[in-house]
Amino acid sequence: MKSLFLIALIPALISCGIYSFTGADTSGASSFSVAYFGPETALATPILAQNFTESLKDLILQQSTLNISDKGELQYEGAITSYEIAPVSVQSNETASLNRLTITVKVVYTNTIEPTKSFERSFTKYADYESSQDILSVEDELNSQIVAQLTQEIFNASLGNW
Repeated sequence: MKSLFLIALIPALISCGIYSFTGADTSGASSFSVAYFGPETALATPILAQNFTESLKDLILQQSTLNISDKGELQYEGAITSYEIAPVSVQSNETASLNRLTITVKVVYTNTIEPTKSFERSFTKYADYESSQDILSVEDELNSQIVAQLTQEIFNASLGNW
C-alpha cells in the first residue's frame, strides 16, 4: 500500500516543478545572491538600506533551501527608490490624525536557470502612525514592519511562484 502511495506521489511532485520542502520554487537552483539595495532617495538612510539587504538575505535563507553566494544562480539587486511621509486621515479641523510612512523598493530578480521567471518591478508597503507621535520616536519600528512586509512580498514574487 505504501509503495502505491509513493508511486502515485512522485508524478504529482514532478508535475508541479522543482519545489523545496519549504514551498519555495527554486527552479533547481542551489544558490542565491543579494546585492546591496542602496538608497536612491534623500530620506532613506544607509542603515535602512543595509537592514533591508540583510533582512532579504535572512528571509531567503530561512524560507528556502538555498545557500548564499557571491554570484548566485538566483540574483537580487535594486534600490530603495522612495521614502515618504504623508498625512492620511484628516480631521474636521484640517489636521491629520494619522500619518503614513511609505517605502518603495525597485527589485531586479534574475533567475539564471529559468530566465522567464526573472523580473524587474517595484514593491511598495506602508505603515501608519498617530500624528501626535514624533516620526523619530517610531521610525525604527515602522521601518522594521515595512521591511518585513517588503521582503516577504519579494520572496513570494520570486520564489513563492505557486
